[in-house]
Amino acid sequence: MSVPVSSAPESSATTSPVLHTLRFLARTCMLLPWLAWGLLAVTFVLPCIRLSVRQRMIRFWSAGLVRICGMRVHVHGTPCRSGAVMWVANHVSWIDIFVLNQLRPAAFVAKSEIRRWPVIGWLVAGAGTLFIDRQQRQAVQKVGQDIAVRFARGEAVGLFPEGTTTLGWDVLPLHASLLEPARQYGVIVQPVAFCFKYRGVRSSYAAFVGEESLVGNLWRIMGTTGLAVDVHYLKPMGHLTRSGRSATRQELGQDVRLALQQAVCVPPAVSPENQPDSGTAGTVSG
Repeated sequence: MSVPVSSAPESSATTSPVLHTLRFLARTCMLLPWLAWGLLAVTFVLPCIRLSVRQRMIRFWSAGLVRICGMRVHVHGTPCRSGAVMWVANHVSWIDIFVLNQLRPAAFVAKSEIRRWPVIGWLVAGAGTLFIDRQQRQAVQKVGQDIAVRFARGEAVGLFPEGTTTLGWDVLPLHASLLEPARQYGVIVQPVAFCFKYRGVRSSYAAFVGEESLVGNLWRIMGTTGLAVDVHYLKPMGHLTRSGRSATRQELGQDVRLALQQAVCVPPAVSPENQPDSGTAGTVSG
């Protein structure tokens, strides 16, 4: 059974530019005060409250942001809702982080450049994101130590180890180095697969890739209706191979990628004219 896909779900033939503009303006009027409240919260409130209350606030705010952007979220599988866990996901859009945070807040690992982004960078930094500077030789080791601290607190840690965003049709080879803390401390690794849809059809419409600006992406997704994402929480993985020995981080990374591909990849039955260029990649968080 093939999965319907489309690389260009919305066109001027089906969507009025006037309606698109009106939707965008209406949602922007809701988004701006929501962002302002979020900035005030991460600056003055979150640093002063205990972890459980902070996580409830992050969940509430993230859910509001996702709704304002017009994205419906459908959860499949069973997420690990308590205790230390490492969520390893494919990466399609800037909204991925907030989709996961509305279910259970996690400390995400992101490229250091994201910290300098206006608004979004300030928000994710205030919510506890761990930033990695890939130009520094000891960066992975330092972030690994920070991840271990979060595990000791019983927190969730989120990774996008493809190192970039994609259109969402496949999963790039994973950078397995940041899986080491989970392997070292025996923490559960749970793959999480994002499959975006437009009006019930698998689509790359929401993808934030290439040289597209954040404003341009917001214009596209906030001016339309019918966007949804299926979030598949896959079977948690242990750290032993079939022979009973401890898996290396490379082996663990290969197993995670295979699980994600089985959930994400479009079957070969998809017609060539509808198959987008799987090599397109962007530059969000890693």
